[in-house]
Amino acid sequence: MSESYYLFSNGDLKRKDNVLRMTNSEGKFKDLKIETSRDIYLFGEVSLNTKCLNYMGQLNIPMHIFNYYGYYTGSFYPKEGNVSGKLLVKQVMFYTDDEKRLELAKEFIRGATHNIFRNLRYYNERGKNTSISMEKIKDFRLRLENVKSINELMGIEGNIRKVYYDEWNIIVNQEISFDKRVKRPPDNMINSLISFINSLIYVSCLTEIYKTQLNPTISYLHSAGERRFSLCLDLAEIFKPLIGDRMIFSLLNKNIISEDDFEKESNFFYLKDKARMKILKEYDERLKKTLNHKELKRDVSYRHLMKLECYKLIKHLMEEKKYDSFKIWW
Repeated sequence: MSESYYLFSNGDLKRKDNVLRMTNSEGKFKDLKIETSRDIYLFGEVSLNTKCLNYMGQLNIPMHIFNYYGYYTGSFYPKEGNVSGKLLVKQVMFYTDDEKRLELAKEFIRGATHNIFRNLRYYNERGKNTSISMEKIKDFRLRLENVKSINELMGIEGNIRKVYYDEWNIIVNQEISFDKRVKRPPDNMINSLISFINSLIYVSCLTEIYKTQLNPTISYLHSAGERRFSLCLDLAEIFKPLIGDRMIFSLLNKNIISEDDFEKESNFFYLKDKARMKILKEYDERLKKTLNHKELKRDVSYRHLMKLECYKLIKHLMEEKKYDSFKIWW
């Protein structure tokens, strides 16, 4: 099974024979079994050379880079080995056709908002009264079928998320005073957690898209803009409630993470290194977690669900089978 490597130490990353060797400032080193690596996450200040990057490129290993505050800044994205001109043409056609694009965008939102609803239902069944918000979300989801534009669709999705986020003060056992989603910069520990974990989901989706023939810059819910892999944003919407939000609830309700794990600088919060390491450990374990897939009739990991979503999207674009976004059934 391929592994993800999360590097926190400052130092040098260089090729050494058939491994990548990470040497920290004290001269201690760790060899990464690069041939079994899926991707690498850099959180420390790391020096590397073209020999290292060339080796990663040969083995098709993406590298995701995070800054001092733990925010994602970019990726080393090797030359694509899986390319399909026919699929690329189809991706563009479905983006430029307003009707086809809206159909796909709706399905991404159907999956995301269904998974949001299931999160509320999960906690409602465990003594947290979220029933009023569940009814509101049901009503909003019914309106999805009649929307005529991406902007209208995003507006309904925004209303659903507001209702959902209002319930976090009930779901989370700690005192969080979470009023609204603030991204740039995160202004409290909840916004900081959401931003950090959502960025992990985004780059995990990027890694899985890279393993397929999809072009990550052509998207349907989000606009295909410059300087971002917008298809990752589309896919991440589905997995944020399943992986990210449930993970946040668990970390806070088990007191694994608290406000003591954050630094406050002027008007924003960011995670301390030890807290990031705890979160990454939990995140990696969740990606490896398996469930019995009701259609495939076998156990698949949460990470593999991301790749399956890519394959389902490819079948839709090639007009083989209509795309049905992943929806929690438990």
